[in-house]
Amino acid sequence: MTVTEAATQRLIRIGEVARGAGVSVRAVRYYEQQGLLIAERSPSGQRLYQQDAIALVRFFQQMFAAGLTSRRITELLPCWDSGHTDAEQRAMLRAERDRVQAKIDDLQAALARLDQVIAITDTHP
Repeated sequence: MTVTEAATQRLIRIGEVARGAGVSVRAVRYYEQQGLLIAERSPSGQRLYQQDAIALVRFFQQMFAAGLTSRRITELLPCWDSGHTDAEQRAMLRAERDRVQAKIDDLQAALARLDQVIAITDTHP
């Protein structure tokens, strides 16, 4: 899509994407460098993004927080875009889900231990 084609669809600047997703402008540029996000360019060279860029950046943030690499996230994007997967993609998605669930289980166990320590220390001034 060119900037003239985008005139019918409001494009947003990098700062709007960053504010809307709660990240820095630098993070948005990083996602673009990694091939995760595509920017159009205005005649003056400013980066312009489609409205869904905010939701995508939030998705990237969630996946990074869950421990996925930018490469793995790139592999997920076709699933996000089309809603369709092949058997290999589904296997990768399930493996990532299992890995994230194991991480959650470990964190819940750590939380339970912290709760125990807090309960013990609450009874001793």
